[in-house]
Amino acid sequence: MACLYYALDLRDDAQAIAEYERWHQPQNIWPEIVASIRAAGIEQMEIFRTGNRLVMAVQVPDDYDAAATRASDAKSQAWEALMDRYQQRLPWSEPGQKWVPMTRIFSLAQALAAQGGSC
Repeated sequence: MACLYYALDLRDDAQAIAEYERWHQPQNIWPEIVASIRAAGIEQMEIFRTGNRLVMAVQVPDDYDAAATRASDAKSQAWEALMDRYQQRLPWSEPGQKWVPMTRIFSLAQALAAQGGSC
């Protein structure tokens, strides 16, 4: 199992941010989107916000292929178009890229292992 992290910004507008959060409440997410996420092999997904910055944590199997997970069905495309109204790309994102992969720069477990100790 692997954990992947991604970042994306929302438009810096309090009303838009509130609407985006409403769409992500369990009762408002389209069932087809949840099914599409699971069909892609994603075991767990969480999105966190501070200000207008989002961080998405995704738990996937070790053989997960992120490039192969883009849903092309009409409902997923409609959801993406709806969410795009609230999102803005990070300045360093590639053309057409929304969620930008994050790189882990610190792991307590690795630091402890390197020092030969644990808690």
